[in-house]
Amino acid sequence: MEYTVILHPAEEGGYWAEVPVLQGCLSQGETVEDTLRNIKEAMESHLLALKAEGRQPPKDKTMVFSHVEL
Repeated sequence: MEYTVILHPAEEGGYWAEVPVLQGCLSQGETVEDTLRNIKEAMESHLLALKAEGRQPPKDKTMVFSHVEL
C-alpha cells in the first residue's frame, strides 16, 4: 500500500508529518529521514489498529501539490 505523506517544517526545528487519508496519523523528527521513518511506524500502528477494529484500510486519493509563483 502507498499513502501520501506531507512533511511540514516544525517551528521548533525539525519536521512533522501527516497522512491525510489516515486522520490523526501524525509524527515528527529532527531530519526528513527521521520523520519519514517515524511516520512509517505511525502508519503501521494506525493500520494495525484499524484491522483490530475490523475496519478496512482506506484507499489513498490522488493529491497534487505544486508551487505557484506570484
